[in-house]
Amino acid sequence: MTIDAQILSALREPAAVSGAELSKRIGISRAAIWARIEDLRKLGYDIEAGPHVGYRLISTPDVLHADDLTARLGRTRVIGRDIRVFEQTTSTNDIAARLAQDGVKEGVVIFAESQSKGRGRLGRNWVSPPRKGLWFSILLRPKIRPQCATQLTVAAATALVRAIQSETGILPEIKWPNDILIRGKKVAGILTELTAELELVKDIIVGIGVDVNIDDFPVELRKIATSLKIETGATVDRPSLAAAVLRELDRDYARICVGDFGELAEEWQEGCTTIGQNVSIRLGERVVRGRAEALDGEGAMLLRTEHGHLERIIGGDVSVDKNA
Repeated sequence: MTIDAQILSALREPAAVSGAELSKRIGISRAAIWARIEDLRKLGYDIEAGPHVGYRLISTPDVLHADDLTARLGRTRVIGRDIRVFEQTTSTNDIAARLAQDGVKEGVVIFAESQSKGRGRLGRNWVSPPRKGLWFSILLRPKIRPQCATQLTVAAATALVRAIQSETGILPEIKWPNDILIRGKKVAGILTELTAELELVKDIIVGIGVDVNIDDFPVELRKIATSLKIETGATVDRPSLAAAVLRELDRDYARICVGDFGELAEEWQEGCTTIGQNVSIRLGERVVRGRAEALDGEGAMLLRTEHGHLERIIGGDVSVDKNA
């Protein structure tokens, strides 16, 4: 942890902490502690100080700050051990891809306060207004076969559902393959991009977008998109939600790495509204119709086609056949 992350972590403890205690813990002078506190105040952290009570964190700004996210997370196995925040970028997946080429260790998380070219599946544009959502990507290198990469999309979906529920009290639904819905409207999406060689995964980039405090959407999106603020009627603490998502995803990723995907798949199926539905799935120029029955052991959808065959589907553009 950086010095600022250590300070913020200490300030999140229930009791106030003195400058002398911080100095002893971190190994720098009390004057240096005071200077770092002043810099944090300039960033918007409201830190109370008293001669007999020490320092106390009163409130935090609505900004994504790498040291603050690290302090909130505490110790993680992989995901979140390296966090980088950009004010603006084209797409966080683009930055993650460059870091992958540079050989950066897995687990690095890239946040952007806004994206100029945020993208979803099938090349669709993702609206990413400044400081209104969570737009981030995670670089991973699991020792799995390429056909198992869908497991990471499943893990991201279950992590998002748990984190959103814990932070807002709302239980979202999962729409296969990569959407998180509230009342039938999309609140979050997942874009998983894979680089592989033969039977070995080189890099997997999991891109996630969450509409957090968006007040309104463009006219063309109002019927299909929503935000946590619209659904709760209140502003949601973005840094707290970000830390919750990373914490849950780190836990799910550990389960995948030890081959314990079965329980994760069961949790996903319980929250997925696509399972049991008659659907149409567009795969390029081909459309497959049938009943979505379950996930297989690698994370693919098992579809009972209209001809009675059981077909394994990795991805596609899905729509529910309401009249089927």
